[in-house]
Amino acid sequence: MNDFTDPVDLPEDSAQDSDEKIQEPRLWKDKGWTARVIKNDDDEGWAVAMIKDGEPEPALVGPWTMGRDKKNPKPLDANAFGTLVKTASEVIRRHEQQLHAILHKSLMVSTATADYKISLDIVPDDDDPYAILSAHDADRNELAKVKVAANYKLSMSNANAWIENDFRKPD
Repeated sequence: MNDFTDPVDLPEDSAQDSDEKIQEPRLWKDKGWTARVIKNDDDEGWAVAMIKDGEPEPALVGPWTMGRDKKNPKPLDANAFGTLVKTASEVIRRHEQQLHAILHKSLMVSTATADYKISLDIVPDDDDPYAILSAHDADRNELAKVKVAANYKLSMSNANAWIENDFRKPD
């Protein structure tokens, strides 16, 4: 694929960071998104890249329909742009949900004396990644909070051991 930060096929007067609305056959910019129809280097066809304003990489790259002449791409239009914005937004939303699920885990633990919500929140710092292990009671009061290694595994057995050890920092 092409380098998406290259201003190839962009008119000279249209800055990518401007709020200007652009509606050209191979370039649409509106509502915080830019759609660029590009030559697909992998085959004889065309592709469309959806780039959210301010992002260096496209959120979505997919095949684009050939025009009637079977050489050039079909021009972008309002309906296609709307569908592409919706699809690219959904891709971003799913990515954010997946990242949240990886970084934030919790489970419920019932003991003979109380019920606890045990949470693990990973902080993916480039220099010093770590996680926060916390415990809350049934009324959502925080009972304990400790810093642990980013690779700490939250499991039922680890949570029970932490509770039985009076919430002291795990080894």
